[in-house]
Amino acid sequence: MEERTRAYLRGRFRDHYRTVQPELPPNADEREWGYIPWTAGPGTTMVRHNSLLDLGTLGGFLESERPRHVYFSAGRYRNPSAGTMGEKDWRNADLVFDLDADHLPGVTPDTPYAEMLARGKTELLDLLDLLERDFGFEDMTVVFSGGRGYHVHVRDEAILQLDREARREVVDYIRATDVEFESVVESEAVAGIGLKNPTQKRTLPTDGGWGGRVHEHLCSFVDELLAMDEADAIDRLQEFDGIGSGKATGAYNAAKNNRREVERGNVDVHPAFYQLARVLAEEVFSTETAAVDEPVTTDTHRLIRLPGSLHGGSGLEVTRIERDELIDFDPLRDAVPDTFTRHDVTVELEEKVEIELGGESFRLPEGNVSTPEYVAIFLMARGRAEKGKE
Repeated sequence: MEERTRAYLRGRFRDHYRTVQPELPPNADEREWGYIPWTAGPGTTMVRHNSLLDLGTLGGFLESERPRHVYFSAGRYRNPSAGTMGEKDWRNADLVFDLDADHLPGVTPDTPYAEMLARGKTELLDLLDLLERDFGFEDMTVVFSGGRGYHVHVRDEAILQLDREARREVVDYIRATDVEFESVVESEAVAGIGLKNPTQKRTLPTDGGWGGRVHEHLCSFVDELLAMDEADAIDRLQEFDGIGSGKATGAYNAAKNNRREVERGNVDVHPAFYQLARVLAEEVFSTETAAVDEPVTTDTHRLIRLPGSLHGGSGLEVTRIERDELIDFDPLRDAVPDTFTRHDVTVELEEKVEIELGGESFRLPEGNVSTPEYVAIFLMARGRAEKGKE
């Protein structure tokens, strides 16, 4: 990045912070604060071990320093500005989840930015479903990171004291690490008339957890199956590996004749039906998990981006999202700072660019180009353009 570009971005970040002040997190004076300035060179320098008192007022600090990135700690401390973690005297920490869309399966460096963020949002919805339904968390803040994905801050009182190992167990659950169908199936002995020894009846729990999720998916699939013509339903069953014509017929008849037992969680209504339940369980374990970044969640001292600040790698705002507004949230429209929407500026492009931003699509040619400032700042911050001469 050329000095002219860096100076321009730093100045415009200052202009933004003159009119917009991020909201402080709870217990802001007990947290460590850090930031990355607009330094020259390819690397970055993190300035940390600051308390809020060291920074002064947040608004005054942001306007005077004009940082490239701003962070606060998930942890709360008695001495947040101390130079070592031991001296800080840790008290407790938020439970933080980080979803980076560029780390998701199938996302490559060639995946369009908009498509990548859409994948990240889908993953976020899966994560929130797990946190709300399976854990019952209520005090959650959802944030678009301004860059590659989303953050979720959980501040329920019951989790603040969790240590690293307990937080790792939460991650393992969310990822369904080492969860298998047999581990969620419950067995009970059932005495049969005329039988010398009791038999085993295998059931899925219906009251939550991964077993409950498998049961829910299984019942939904059975309802879908029974709404079809029998021939179509048997064809549908044969789409699964290991289920041929005979097993498909057996599984279909078992589902049709034992719908109430299936509703109760019974998966032993037929051997082929048990196999079907196992196949559907694998679908649940692969599609309803969330690919959270384990080191972020397990780190009780982690620094995380400040909602309301600007992301120095995109010029977008680190945006807090209300839960009921999440479905309609579009980061490439709703995280564009209003400060940068008022005029056009000139940038220098070494190659042509196609980009979706601010609800519009842009096709920019190589060379000096005049474009809306939010597009220019996005490209400059990402290293794809330099500030041009007006």
